[in-house]
Amino acid sequence: MPYEGNYSSYLEKKQKRMLQDGREDDARMRAITREREWIQQGAKARQTKSKARIKAYNELVEAAENRKPADGKIVIPTGERLGNKVIEVENLTKSYGDRVLIENLSFKLPAGGIVGIIGPNGAGKSTLFKMITGQEKPDSGKVDIGETVDLGYVDQSRDDLTPNHTVWEEISGGVDIMKLGKYEMNSRAYVGNFNFKGPNQQQKVGTLSGGQRNRVHLAKMLKSGSNVILLDEPTNDLDTETLTALEDALEEYAGCAVVISHDRMFLDRLATHILAFEGDSHVEWFEGNFEDYEQDKIRRLGPESVNPKRPTYKRLTR
Repeated sequence: MPYEGNYSSYLEKKQKRMLQDGREDDARMRAITREREWIQQGAKARQTKSKARIKAYNELVEAAENRKPADGKIVIPTGERLGNKVIEVENLTKSYGDRVLIENLSFKLPAGGIVGIIGPNGAGKSTLFKMITGQEKPDSGKVDIGETVDLGYVDQSRDDLTPNHTVWEEISGGVDIMKLGKYEMNSRAYVGNFNFKGPNQQQKVGTLSGGQRNRVHLAKMLKSGSNVILLDEPTNDLDTETLTALEDALEEYAGCAVVISHDRMFLDRLATHILAFEGDSHVEWFEGNFEDYEQDKIRRLGPESVNPKRPTYKRLTR
């Protein structure tokens, strides 16, 4: 259904349409209202909310442990509590051929943080994920994973999906009751939370569109109960309802999330920290959401720095 206007206007018109048609759903209406309120807040209020999330990590964990999965809502189950050390990267350098992708990068992931990774395609964002998961090794420096960390990784490939499975079989493994953290949930309801309703759950995976495959992949990977999740472009091709549900789930997730995304609204709403591939092999670590980071970048590098550019690299000297 087309709407004329920007995203905030769309939310307002959608809310009115749902009221007029008598088809409003309480959970969705609350989500839309929360998002409209958030959009109307100033940058300082959003940054305060992000910092409060880190400070209230223990309360967030307790709330997640006591929250039962609900129909119509994505819940990301959390595993064991994180200790003081999550993931620490120290003096990391990585090159391909004669190009240096990352040079001398250091940062520490905070427990309860949501880190947005930004930068042009080909800059090295997915390569950083592969070094964190151990699929690739750095040229120098180290990635230190905390003892309590249980990593979950949702990549872009979606290669592990079985084409002749139905959507329900692929996500649920063929069981009627699924384990999500401490609680159990009807598998049909869980699959429905990713916007696969009724007969759509019987579609063969091999016939799905890119956006549908993305939803299947997310649903399959997010049920594992990891306390640190790496999401590589999770918002690609998602419909607005699933995207809103995913944002709400990440906001309530009691672990640490690291998300590669080009979606500014997504990063403004959720990110507590930004890891930015700025060019010339430099990666900037920043505390705050995307809007705060962009203002800081203008202060450091000038107004022209925010214009999109192709990735640039230092050349490897031997």
